[in-house]
This record gives sequence, C-alpha cells and structure tokens, in this order.
Amino acid sequence: MNLGSELMETFDNRQATCKLPPQTPFPAVPCTLTTMSLLARTRLFAFNNPLSRIQSATRVNKSRRVHDTRPSVDYASKYADKLQKRAQEKGASVEELRARVKEQERERAKQRLAVAAEAATQSAINVGESSAPSSASKYQAPPGASVRKDSSPVKPLSTILNLERLLSTPHTPAQVSALWTAYHTSRSRGTGRGFICASLAVDTYTKMLPIAQSYPTFVVPVPRVSAPDKTEKGYEFYLMQWAMHDAPTVPSLENFAFPPKPLASPSDTSNPNPRTTTVLFTPLLEYKLRQTFATPYLVLTFYPDLASSHGVVLLRGEITPAVAKAAASPSSGEGTESGEFLLGQQDAQLLAMGVQKFYLWNEGEGGKERRDMLKSFHERPEEFKWEELLKYGEVAA
Repeated sequence: MNLGSELMETFDNRQATCKLPPQTPFPAVPCTLTTMSLLARTRLFAFNNPLSRIQSATRVNKSRRVHDTRPSVDYASKYADKLQKRAQEKGASVEELRARVKEQERERAKQRLAVAAEAATQSAINVGESSAPSSASKYQAPPGASVRKDSSPVKPLSTILNLERLLSTPHTPAQVSALWTAYHTSRSRGTGRGFICASLAVDTYTKMLPIAQSYPTFVVPVPRVSAPDKTEKGYEFYLMQWAMHDAPTVPSLENFAFPPKPLASPSDTSNPNPRTTTVLFTPLLEYKLRQTFATPYLVLTFYPDLASSHGVVLLRGEITPAVAKAAASPSSGEGTESGEFLLGQQDAQLLAMGVQKFYLWNEGEGGKERRDMLKSFHERPEEFKWEELLKYGEVAA
C-alpha cells in the first residue's frame, strides 16, 4: 500500500481523538508432547551411560561442599520486627500471617495447575480436530480444478465450493447464495467466526469496478468506546486498498473432466466474466508504523466466477487470526479484544459496508457527499475533512 506524504500528514495531528482499545497478544500453546519425549530421551541416555552418572555425582558433591561453606542466615530473626509490624497491621499474629501466606501460595499453585491442565486439554482437542477430516472438508477439488493459469494470488473458488456438483444441476442465484452462506456459517466449529460472506448482483459489482480502479485507497472509521466507563466515544481509522486481478474463466463440467480441459487465457477478450478483486483493511496506525509490511486485519475477495452463468458475484471476508499477528511481531505487545481474531464480527461487517457506502455511487441520500469525499481524498487531500467521515462510522449510516 502506498499513500502520499500529504495524506499521512492529514491524520498525524488528529489521531489523538481516536480511542483505541488496549490489546494483548494471543499466547501460543506449548507442545507438551514433544517436550516430554525430549526429556524422556535425555533421562534414558543419562542412566545408560556410567560415565555420566559419575560426572553427575561429582558435580553434586562439589555443589554440596560449596553450599555447606556458606554461613546460614536466620531470616526469622533478621526480619522479626518487620513481620511483627505487618502482623499488627493485619490484626493477627506472626504465625497466623505465615499460615495465610502459605494458604495463598497453595491456592495460586492450584490455579496454575488448573490453567496448565486446561491448556493441555485444549491443545489435545485442537490436534485431534486438525488431524481428523470434518464432514465439511471432505470435498477435494479435482486435480485440474484448482490450477490457475493466471498470476492471481486469490484462492480459487473451486477449492471452496464443489463447482462440479453445482454445475451438474440447475441452481438459481438465490440457491447459490444460500449455499455460500451455509458454507461459511459452518466454519469455525459451526460458529462462523472469522468469516463474513455476501452475494451481490453482477450489475452492482460492475458499477464499483471503475470507481475502485480510479480511487483504490480510502479510510473507514470504526467506533470505539473508552475501557473504564464505556461512555466516551472515539473512532479508529482503517485504511483500505483495492487490488485488481485477472477475470476468471467461466466454469463448466469440461473443466472437471480427467484429464481436465485446459482453461482459457484470462486475457481473452471473449471472457464474459468481470475481473476478480480483493480489498485489504488495516488500522491506519498499523500502516504508519509498518508501511507495506502492515498486517491486514480483514481481506475481502469478490468472486465473479459465476457472474455470466448464474448472474451472481460471491463475496468472502476473512478476518486475520490473532496468532498470525503475534507471529509477525512477537515483541509488539499487540493483540485483540475479540479473542481469537484481530477483528470482531461486527467490526468486519462495518468495514465491508464501507465499501458499499463509498464505492457504490447511488443518487440517493448522501450519495453525492460520499462521492465527493472519495474524490477529495485522492485529488485534493489538503481539502479532505476527516471529521465528515465520522457520521459514516455506524452500521445504520
């Protein structure tokens, strides 16, 4: 992503009004099984080697002799006055105070054991689920279906939907949309978290394409509230950027034959499908810190594969997991309040609606104002007023 210096100066002195939520990194679960196996092999080698036993005994004896030469310290006598003073403040004797401290230590030890046991159990569950194929992932695309003949980095639609079965029987646009929604609802153990999806008419999509090509970047506000009382309202700005890819060929049953029929060239002018596009979203502060290495928090992909055959364009939104951010910058100390993902579902939907608000120029209420804001952002950045964006930082705006 690349913005002009004048654009960044517009936001430098105004980000202080944005109330950003504190973030915490998502901890990675240690591989307990591997550690135990390594320790077992180490112990086995030590016991099977007589020389190692002699060397170990020698080191122990030396350490004992060193420790025995140190003078013993009677900490009870040394800190007797402080302990007595602390006990008086607590309204108890020194013995009672010591008993309380020991009880607190036992409780903390129990809590640590419970947390470790829960983490180990969850790790085992995750390993089992990842190794066992689910019913939703049993479908595998044919050998030639997922091969892209263009340079697009987009995941092919044939690896998400069973296009061979979809094309074998007639489906209306409404039925295709229902299948698309049902698939994403079944993700993340049936919760649908981490994904958003939608379907739109081909005419709606083709109206946005020339606007996105002319004005590929913009900023979208997301409302935030202060953590203590949750009454003071602020906004966090997200930078969005469009990317254009080659148009996909029209899928047919011949593409899924074995051996598969070669796909047509994406540059073929006879291809009736529009171009595939992606939209990346990242916090403006993240972009200012990392520039082109900024982590995208949300990636929207428009799939026009079924545009000419079924009259529908499928939209898929993927929210970046928090562990990906932690792996990219382990010392950043950043995380997410949504737990497993960098964005919550509502924030992701709000960003997706921002695409419709500013890139679908309707003649209705506020249409001209949004169009002028997008143009001013690119053509006259010195006249761009970020305060006017705040009214569009709500779902109903």
